[in-house]
Amino acid sequence: MQRDLPAGTVTFLFTDVEGSTRLLQELGAEGYAEALAEHRRVLRAAFAGHGGVEVDTQGDAFFVAFPTARGALAAASSATAGLKSGPIRVRIGLHTGTPLVTEEGYVGEDVHRAARIAACGHGGQVLLSASTAALLDMTGLRDLGEHRLKDLSAPGRVYQLGDSEFAALKSLYRTNLPIPATPFLGRDRELGEVRTLLARGSVRLLTLTGAGGTGKTRLALQSAGALAERYPDGVYWVPLAPLRDPRLVLQGAAQAVGAEDGLHEHIADKQLLLLLDNFEHLLDAATDTAALLAACPNLTLLVTSREPLQVSGEQEYPVPPLVHAEAIDFFTTRARAVKPDFAPDDAVPEICRRLDDLPLALELAAARVKALSPQQILARLQQRLPLLTGGARDLAERQRSLRATIEWSYDLLTEDEQRLYARLAVFRGGCTLEAAEQIAHAELDTMQSLVDKSLLRHNEDRYWMLETIREHASERLDSSGEADGIHDRHARRYLALAEAADPHMRSVTLRGPTHDSQEWLDRLETEHDNLRAALSRLAAEGETQLALRLAGALAEFWFAHNHYVDLRTRLPAVLALDERPTAARAKALVGATGALFYSDDVAGARRCAEEALELYRALGDQSGTADAIWSYAASLPHDDETGDELLEEARSLFRQIGDPDSIIGATRTLAHRRMERGDLEGAEPLYAENLTQARALGNTLREHQSLGALALIAAEQGRVEEALSLAREHILLAPSQGELDVSTSLSRTAFVLACAGRAAAATPILACSEQMADEIGAVQTWVSEMNERTRAQAREQLGDDAFAEAWERGRALTADEALALAFHELAPDG
Repeated sequence: MQRDLPAGTVTFLFTDVEGSTRLLQELGAEGYAEALAEHRRVLRAAFAGHGGVEVDTQGDAFFVAFPTARGALAAASSATAGLKSGPIRVRIGLHTGTPLVTEEGYVGEDVHRAARIAACGHGGQVLLSASTAALLDMTGLRDLGEHRLKDLSAPGRVYQLGDSEFAALKSLYRTNLPIPATPFLGRDRELGEVRTLLARGSVRLLTLTGAGGTGKTRLALQSAGALAERYPDGVYWVPLAPLRDPRLVLQGAAQAVGAEDGLHEHIADKQLLLLLDNFEHLLDAATDTAALLAACPNLTLLVTSREPLQVSGEQEYPVPPLVHAEAIDFFTTRARAVKPDFAPDDAVPEICRRLDDLPLALELAAARVKALSPQQILARLQQRLPLLTGGARDLAERQRSLRATIEWSYDLLTEDEQRLYARLAVFRGGCTLEAAEQIAHAELDTMQSLVDKSLLRHNEDRYWMLETIREHASERLDSSGEADGIHDRHARRYLALAEAADPHMRSVTLRGPTHDSQEWLDRLETEHDNLRAALSRLAAEGETQLALRLAGALAEFWFAHNHYVDLRTRLPAVLALDERPTAARAKALVGATGALFYSDDVAGARRCAEEALELYRALGDQSGTADAIWSYAASLPHDDETGDELLEEARSLFRQIGDPDSIIGATRTLAHRRMERGDLEGAEPLYAENLTQARALGNTLREHQSLGALALIAAEQGRVEEALSLAREHILLAPSQGELDVSTSLSRTAFVLACAGRAAAATPILACSEQMADEIGAVQTWVSEMNERTRAQAREQLGDDAFAEAWERGRALTADEALALAFHELAPDG
């Protein structure tokens, strides 16, 4: 049969029976056997009648090859029609490609893609890839749009034969799983075992362990993609390799899933899988991770690490090297990717044995077939590996073999390639070509050469190294004599980036995010690992003034993007390194003031603001002085009239500078102080003035905040209908604001609703707000006091039992759900 396989451009057809287990139960063993036999007869007749060649049959599934796309489609149509009256329904997938034909059959990605297309469908549905549809008359084909298949390939367009309605395709969605640069090969047994373990309800934390280069990440990614159907609320990848602070693990997870209302609350009871990749250097975060798992009953964690997390409920799965036969196929496929006519010889199995069948080691060696024959590769390995593995006795043998392979690959580089390879280790979380050119003096051709040799990865506009390779490159950099210069250029570039972004971050604080500022926020987020690395380097090398400049420039970004761990730990640490009275220290002190204020350390915030004010006055910096006055005044007790006087001074300075947004901000603080001491008549006109000014400037953040304050004042004074109307305008603007403002908006709304006697709505909204505030970690004393008043009113209106029930409902709400509830309740007929 194999001799008759179509060659050249071939269209593959895969079939699979839908619900075979259910059918067996419904029809019984004998009835199902008869139906299955009839199904096979119908399919084989359709295939043979249109030129198909049966390649393989596994259980209920067929794999058939056709010399033409038209013949494959006609066979699929005929098969579907022939089965229509029977109990068995099959899903059929078609894909056209140019596979390699060997003695064993077809080899190549096209086979896997055809199978994946079929797996996306439903019984009675015929699906076609874009390459197949392009060869046909599009009449009768329905465009289903782009879909990511479970082989983790890039999105591709999928078509359906006919206009029948089916459920959504079972393709990947709600995911950020990266698209691998190369196809997944082998590992059938391991993939099956991982999927089986994750299918057990008792296994909610599965850790894939093994030395670097064993393929833990690829196996985890493939397993996560294949299991997407089990997790309707999403499958998300959290890359941990660039991080160095265990406190950032859950923050990274929150960013991956898009949690804007706290990670625990966002996940809640969702059926969701998190893939925490490269955990080994952050094991202090294991208990936090276990706590997250305990709080979210339907969450599953898939972890890759060089060692287990050692927490309750963990299931470890040691990832072995490839089976030897798989290793040979892996090497051959990777070699053909760089040399299409590569033909394996007797040296290939020995190369695989020498490299312990480790995927990364094989990939590095296979990248050399362009210049070396397998015999030459083997000879060099025989010469180099014993010498290289003779050192590093503290490493496991397989890890020593991998290290030796990386070292061997490094030795084969040209001097320019070796130099660039080492220099690129300075980057954390990857880099752009521009950054590599500036910091590592990279040339595009040399970058491409390192990509070709599998020592560097590339995706869209970023380059990065696998962590195992980056560790080796970092050692080379440290011993090169260039490390100080490279790290210095790296730190200065990212300092320049942070300082260029700083005015835009200030705009976010004063006005809320805009299109322009959002681009800067996104850029800083992408480079955050490099920014952290630059700050750590500057501090460690005694460049304390530069470290203060960088920390001060990042403060607004950390606040805007909820990086409170960085805000609370890095700023105070850098300030402790250098107490010289400089502008850099003054700016960092203002940033620390905000961090301490929202940590409810008002005394600490006051000390920082007072020192910043003294420094800015001494430096003659009018703008800095105005900022420091504003911060210092905000930290003073609300009954201290000095604060009001200072705010008037700040407003005057901002007018002289020509900074209307800061005038509004300082006015808001002044109005808030009056409100805090019960002077509602004095606060209301200031908030009204701010509302007018904010609308004139298009400042939606201050418009939103002013409306909220005016709603509270109206509620306090018993003007309930006016309060509800103002609160409704206020809540309409909330979704465009940051997390902290959304949380505060919900608290304000809950207070207004409670004052209006609508405790049944106020209670869950308040519960959600407090959940958000706890997760963010931002404490505002005035909000806490307002929440206590709301809670007391709601409990009095509802009674203890009804209040407790409404509170629990609110704890399960997302921010969007709470906002929707608030909007509904504030509507005129709410």
